[in-house]
Amino acid sequence: MRMVDIIAKKRNGDALTEKEIRFFIQHYMNDDIPDYQVSALLMAIYYQGMNQQETAVLTQSMVDSGDLIDLSAINGHKVDKHSTGGVGDKITLIVGPLVAAAGVPVAKMSGRGLGHTGGTIDKLESIPGFKVEISNQEFVDNVNRHKLAVVGQTGNLAPADKKLYALRDVTATVESIPLIASSIMSKKIASGADSIVLDVKTGSGAFMKTYEESKQLAKEMVKIGNQLDKATIAVISDMNQPLGYEVGNANEIKEAIEVLQGKNVSDLRELAIELSAQMTLLAGVYQTYEHAASELEKLMDNGNAYHALKEFVKAQGGDTSVIDDPHQLSSSQYHIDVKAENTGFIHGMEADTIGIAAMHLGAGRATKEDTIDHGVGVSLHKKIGDQVKAGDTLVTLHSNQEKVDEVAELVKSAFTIKPKQSERRKMIYNVIK
Repeated sequence: MRMVDIIAKKRNGDALTEKEIRFFIQHYMNDDIPDYQVSALLMAIYYQGMNQQETAVLTQSMVDSGDLIDLSAINGHKVDKHSTGGVGDKITLIVGPLVAAAGVPVAKMSGRGLGHTGGTIDKLESIPGFKVEISNQEFVDNVNRHKLAVVGQTGNLAPADKKLYALRDVTATVESIPLIASSIMSKKIASGADSIVLDVKTGSGAFMKTYEESKQLAKEMVKIGNQLDKATIAVISDMNQPLGYEVGNANEIKEAIEVLQGKNVSDLRELAIELSAQMTLLAGVYQTYEHAASELEKLMDNGNAYHALKEFVKAQGGDTSVIDDPHQLSSSQYHIDVKAENTGFIHGMEADTIGIAAMHLGAGRATKEDTIDHGVGVSLHKKIGDQVKAGDTLVTLHSNQEKVDEVAELVKSAFTIKPKQSERRKMIYNVIK
């Protein structure tokens, strides 16, 4: 078998066999195939696409290239949740405790963030004493005892994906639906959960900017999961503005705590209930969506989910006093208000721009080597649909630099204000099964 024949076959629009895909992955991982030939195949896939069988085989081949996490020592049906990323996305910090309170084990491995803000692991490190690295036995024991543990990604999960992604990044082939879907699903399947719920973002702050693109990606990932014997559901949710009102690390932890304490941040609550309902349905805890949503609302309102958060933080060495009083969490030295220049209604908000502003303040990483400042970030005071008057505060910048004029101008440019009333955006667009 020759790589050049595989490239030509895909270039001509033909489907690759399982043997050809596995040959390509195995020999590329062994450094038997040069980058330039793999680049050619990636470009052929970008233009010609892959069918469902090809994408499933590519995903499984990438799973088989590295370690498989064994969660069999954890009791019950394990359901993982994955978000395709966005701005202000602290939803795992709410969903994890909520699903745990419903009795479903959540054994989550998360990565660090590269971009607007830190990942879930970076955010959790805002809590004094919290350990993101614990032994495998502690991880298993914590999930069996408290139904929830979140640790940094360990092991050599889907190394073929990592190697391919680095090449996609420099060959303009990132935006291929089969390549995106297989990349995400290979890591999720290797992580060992029994079922998977995907939170696929759409809008200005998402990787997929349009609903149709997001729907296409969601369908592809659900097909892969189901074909590889992992029951999978995708929820398509809005990311045309940041999720919640806080963007950063410590301030996102604070907002998540407040939601579990009973504060009604409507978009966070709605999305948390939706994702949690789908997770508990896959786990078989509830039989209908309506029953699941109703019971999860109760678990949030009666404090059970909040208690699950405290138990989880305590079990991983975190200081639970900051859970009782989140105002103790890291804060910045300066707090700068950015004011509206016009009177009217907010019609649009470039979520990406808000995220980039937070990164400039130090909340995220431009490169893997950058250090995150947990106390900085952006607090929104207005969202799409809200009325504003000239001079009203749109956002507050939390910074450890006194002069942030350029960041303030950047944030201001993210808002579109018009004289007429605007509609509020819906949070959930679709559920793909």
